[in-house]
Amino acid sequence: MKKKTGLFNQRGFRLFLMISPLLLLVFVFSYMPLYGWIYAFFDYKPGRALLDCEFVGFRNFTRMVADKYALEELANVMKNTFGMSFLGILCAPLPAIFAILLTEIPSPKIRKLVQTTTTIPNFVSWIIVYSLAFNIFSTGGVFNQTAMKLGMISEPTNILANEDAVWYFQTALGIWKSLGWNAIIYFAAIAGIDGELFDAASVDGAGRLQKILHITVPGIASTFIVLLLLSASNILSVGLDQYLVFHNSMVADKIEVIDYYVYRLGLITNDYSYATTVGILKTIVSVTLLFSINGLSKKIRG
Repeated sequence: MKKKTGLFNQRGFRLFLMISPLLLLVFVFSYMPLYGWIYAFFDYKPGRALLDCEFVGFRNFTRMVADKYALEELANVMKNTFGMSFLGILCAPLPAIFAILLTEIPSPKIRKLVQTTTTIPNFVSWIIVYSLAFNIFSTGGVFNQTAMKLGMISEPTNILANEDAVWYFQTALGIWKSLGWNAIIYFAAIAGIDGELFDAASVDGAGRLQKILHITVPGIASTFIVLLLLSASNILSVGLDQYLVFHNSMVADKIEVIDYYVYRLGLITNDYSYATTVGILKTIVSVTLLFSINGLSKKIRG
């Protein structure tokens, strides 16, 4: 008798039941909201039933390319989004480097202390981060006051209102907040490397740096590539919270990313239909990037 495989055997069915609540959550929160895309095809007005609003078809989609002002706005938003995402991708090796350096610390207590300390910022809300940044980097903040007393600068400078530095400043804040958390998966990858490889390298006379370059780095390379591909496919999903709390009139043109743009269109200007249209564009581009990068990964890595 042919043995049943996959979902149809007893173990497969049990595993399916275990993940079914998670699948349900994904369906409810990721797929059911797609029904809202219908708003992009109507001239929706808050307070009115959707079917009572004018059906405009693809007018909101053509507006993105036909309206000069809307096109310029979208182009600036996409430039900001891609710019800050690209800086984030350039800094992608930092969690791996941090994990490697931390595992080289001989004292377990110090390792745990450093790992815990660098992971905590991930659980701090962006509102608290903004409060800290304001007290440190604003015109009357600790940084300016200290630098002026030491004679390093003659007059205070407000980094939070410097549009030339906003991309780098926001990238640095993102790295500080997520470095320890993102390094956790690399700690797991390093722990999964066969210890006998390090013992054999020690017998052959390899130093600490040689072990890192020839054992640790190749051991976590596949993990790094997977995470890098995921980051590249989510290049448009830079988030909202960070840029919402740090947004001000001085840096508005440089800090407005696509998520904030959709928020502003929908909840500030009440242009729900066009905001939905821009959201659809983001989804289409993200899905296209995901499949393209996945196909490229298959060709490169087999």
